[in-house]
Amino acid sequence: MKLLVNFSRGKGRKPIIAQVVRDTGVLINVERAVIDSSEGEALIDVPDDQCKLVSDTMISLGARVHILEHSVSLDESECVDCGACISICPREVFSFDPEWKLSLDEKRCVLCGKCVDACPSHALTTPV
Repeated sequence: MKLLVNFSRGKGRKPIIAQVVRDTGVLINVERAVIDSSEGEALIDVPDDQCKLVSDTMISLGARVHILEHSVSLDESECVDCGACISICPREVFSFDPEWKLSLDEKRCVLCGKCVDACPSHALTTPV
């Protein structure tokens, strides 16, 4: 399961993700992170059965956590199957099926937003 974690560094420079791994024993895959001197945002992937434990532990350390049921969403009624998202996506989330209809593998998505910006028919959205 993917979690979007936001945290402020105003209260110190604690290594939140490392502390959660140490305290819970759950291995965390960081898929994307943007961190500066005052705040940070990380998209992490954790085992589904450990999601609540990791989320609760991060919240107890002062982070805001958003559990992502879905990453990128495709509105098939708006999609024209042009493939613009295929060429721009750095994680190969999109492909054509044998009938040349667009298909996607949400699990590969890191919410970079490039596909949303590239879609000429506005058929793609992300939860954030």
